[in-house]
Amino acid sequence: MTYKLTNKAAADYARLYQYGIENFGYEQAECYAEGMEQRFEAIGNSPFMYPLADQYLEGCRRSVYGVHSIYYRQSQACAEIVRIISREDIEEALK
Repeated sequence: MTYKLTNKAAADYARLYQYGIENFGYEQAECYAEGMEQRFEAIGNSPFMYPLADQYLEGCRRSVYGVHSIYYRQSQACAEIVRIISREDIEEALK
């Protein structure tokens, strides 16, 4: 199975990568981004491994990576990653 990022998830990913560069340096940002991409692969390969997160986004599952929660929906074709949200931003991001 595969995964894809929605436009909002892609924007979240770009934002967290830029934040990582600015606050932790290029190498650390790259390391975190690579780990997150590995998590995307794991979600695509075993989408039912992670719990439902209906309390945040109905019909979505959630995988926590570092300080971020990855919200996704499973379709027959792929795992669609809907949002990538920092634990500090959850309420604001889901409005």
